[in-house]
Amino acid sequence: MSLDVPTELLECAAHGEVADADFVDCVRLSLPYAWQVISGVVADLELAGEAAEFADHEIPPPSETERGQLLRALASDAIRGGLERHFGVKLAFQNCHRVAAFRHWALDGARYRAFISARGQLLNQSPELRDC
Repeated sequence: MSLDVPTELLECAAHGEVADADFVDCVRLSLPYAWQVISGVVADLELAGEAAEFADHEIPPPSETERGQLLRALASDAIRGGLERHFGVKLAFQNCHRVAAFRHWALDGARYRAFISARGQLLNQSPELRDC
């Protein structure tokens, strides 16, 4: 799943740096399912209040197309970084679908370390997700 890059943005990139806002808008339009999941997790975090360390999404994507969008968004350093800067959070990812948004102040905390640990990854496995 590649990004659908408008000609104007491609020309801009060919001649220099691209504004984060333009890049993130390209991601939003190109990867709508990934955008929906990530913006939803961030909205849940905001709804939970300032004391909440993180919010997460654990629902598997409805199809391989949506799974591909989520993988593309979170596997690309540029896309993931753009989304993190846009939303002001640190994104974390397990399996093929579990996405979490952490507040920056929580990155030294036990919950973040547990989420990104090998132990956390192993405990989040199940036979149903073997081929995801």
